[in-house]
Amino acid sequence: MKKEKFHVEYIFDKVSRRSLWNHLTTPPGLSAWFADDVLVNNNTYTFVWNRERADAEVLSIKPEISIRYRWLEEEDENAYFEFIIHTVELTGATSLEITDYAEPNEKSDSIDLWDSQVEELKRTLGI
Repeated sequence: MKKEKFHVEYIFDKVSRRSLWNHLTTPPGLSAWFADDVLVNNNTYTFVWNRERADAEVLSIKPEISIRYRWLEEEDENAYFEFIIHTVELTGATSLEITDYAEPNEKSDSIDLWDSQVEELKRTLGI
C-alpha cells in the first residue's frame, strides 16, 4: 500500500527559534523528546529506542528554518519526515509544521504519535 503525505502543525508560545531548532537537529535536543539516544555521523542520524536503532539521512537543511530526514530502510523512495519552523504573523508565535508519510490505515495513529511526541517536546522546552 502506498504511503500518503500528511502535515500537522503545532503552535509554540514564547519559545526561541534557536532553542526549538536545537531540539530538532542536535543529538541532545532530539534525545530529550524524540528518541532515547541520537548519534550523528556526517549526514546520518542514528535514532535509538529501547535498543532498537533506525538510521536516517538528512536530505536538506535550511538553518533555523527546516530539516528533512529520510529513513534509510524506507521502501517508499518519496517518503521523508520534515520539520519546518514558521512565525505566525498575527501573533508572533512560533509554529512547527511536521510533514510525514503513513499508510492510509495508519495515518491517524501516526498523527497521535506526533501529538504525544510534540507534547514531550513542549515539556522539555518548558512550555
